Amino acid sequence: MTEAELKKVLPGIPAQPGIYKYYDADKKLLYVGKAKHLRKRVSSYFTKTLQSYKTQELVRRINSIEFTVVNSEQDAFFLENSLIKQFQPVFNIDLKDDKSYPFIVIKNEPFPRVFLTRKKIADGSTYLGPFTSVAKVRDLIDFIRQHIPIRNCKLNLAESQLKKGKYKVCLEYHLGNCKGPCERLQTEADYGENLEQVKNILKGNLSPVIRHLKEEMKQFAADMNFEKAEINRKKIEHLESYRATSTVVNPKLGDADVISLVIHEEKAFLNYMMVQNGSIIQTENLQLQSRLGENEKEILEFAVSYIRNRFESFSPELILPVEIELLDEQLKITVPKAGEKKKLLELSQKNAAIFFEEYKRKKALQLTDRKKENNLRIIEQLQKDLHLPQLPVHIECFDNSNFQGSYPVSAMVCFKNGEPSKNDYRKFNIKTVEGINDFASMKEVVMRRYKRLVEEGEALPQLVIIDGGKGQLSSAMESIKALQLESKMTVVGLAKNVEEIFFTGDQQSLKLDYNSESLRLIRSIRDEVHRFGITFHRAKRSKGTFKTELDSIKGVGEATITMLLKAFKSVNNIRKASVEELSKVIGESKAMIVKKALEETEAQ
Repeated sequence: MTEAELKKVLPGIPAQPGIYKYYDADKKLLYVGKAKHLRKRVSSYFTKTLQSYKTQELVRRINSIEFTVVNSEQDAFFLENSLIKQFQPVFNIDLKDDKSYPFIVIKNEPFPRVFLTRKKIADGSTYLGPFTSVAKVRDLIDFIRQHIPIRNCKLNLAESQLKKGKYKVCLEYHLGNCKGPCERLQTEADYGENLEQVKNILKGNLSPVIRHLKEEMKQFAADMNFEKAEINRKKIEHLESYRATSTVVNPKLGDADVISLVIHEEKAFLNYMMVQNGSIIQTENLQLQSRLGENEKEILEFAVSYIRNRFESFSPELILPVEIELLDEQLKITVPKAGEKKKLLELSQKNAAIFFEEYKRKKALQLTDRKKENNLRIIEQLQKDLHLPQLPVHIECFDNSNFQGSYPVSAMVCFKNGEPSKNDYRKFNIKTVEGINDFASMKEVVMRRYKRLVEEGEALPQLVIIDGGKGQLSSAMESIKALQLESKMTVVGLAKNVEEIFFTGDQQSLKLDYNSESLRLIRSIRDEVHRFGITFHRAKRSKGTFKTELDSIKGVGEATITMLLKAFKSVNNIRKASVEELSKVIGESKAMIVKKALEETEAQ
């Protein structure tokens, strides 16, 4: 989008909070952002002089701008996060987080059960979490069941069922783990008080639970029920011990989210700590990939939006290493200089540093997939060099060969993520073409290959390489157009020997640097299709599928025949060739033998 085009668009962009979306010429979503002032934010991309290369590349690709004004500034956070998650625009920060976090659910039912789940359903139940550790959730549930009497059976305890009196208390009742609501030995109000204690424990707020147990203990002692009083005393001791072993900063701090990060090259390593009632109840490490060279503040703005939404945090305070700009004016941002909050931030920074060091250690030990990362870098470079609209993670290459024109064949190889995908290799016997016609043969095999993929609903490649010049490319494109696949893949021709790349409709070829990684990848794909095709030919020959006059010549073996047919394409062309031309391929002595034998055959 030019500056002149932007001037026409800007007046229509409101000076209000919302989200903006950048699209390229193919209406592919490039970037989603949020802003307090949409017009100022959008114009800043086109007026900045000191921008990173990636930002310049984004601006170069922008063809159209869309925006959405939201009712509240907080809504911009959630809408931006939702769109990024749904469309994963290529220029937005990429969050390396595909985990499914568990919840503790308090089921919406009479005498609600409490259990672990990974699925959050809109059924009126109360979901607490998500939690970052399944093991911790299980420990929490076990801890709760040791101290709070709640049922763990799956009985339907609706009033209509309880009236029938068909349920009997189980062993859990006799062990003191349940108060027997199934026999109406516990009221729903009393059960509700137990659930409140469960919620307090899960939030790290143990004081109300301990206070309740102490009041019960005093009442049991007053009633001379010393056995139950002793049970409560042990529960109180256990809860006090649990609180002491958890990381308690200061109960007066209340609720807060603590986020810190370490930035290395284009990666950011974050640590998040959820603090409730002064206790750290959850911690999580996350890795981010910066797409536009975002600075610390910009990465933190994204991280805060994601984390608070992901972990359903409503803490009124954020403790961060730097000030950031947020749309939620109700949220307090603290950059502590000393005191308990400073200690909290330092603890988070320590964990972020450990997370980063662990990443470096794994990389040094080659526990990370270096080859995959390297391949991704190469295909990203190939996309850039060939100006492809899509990242070519799936590439297919075709090559045709004819043996005397009677049994033409074709081979196709497939590369995925820069590696051969041999299960997807295909061999083709030409069915509809008679004689030597490379163009028609290419048209046939391309049509057969992609017609089948479309019919079977299989994934199409982003890049198709035709081993041949403009003629083969044009023939292949006839089939691509007939299948209406022009917009879904890029098809290029690779000229033999000189390694020029042709695009449909272009007069000039594209010549990549001879030592570039992009050309090396293309070259390896071409060599692989040649190898695969030759292997196919040899297999056919060994089965006697291809029989030519050359097979009957004494002193000429399979290797010599293959070299001749590859160079001259047919026996007829070999017959017409001079001894000198044949000698260049197979040497003078064998050339004389072949020439003499073919002349004798022709004379008969």
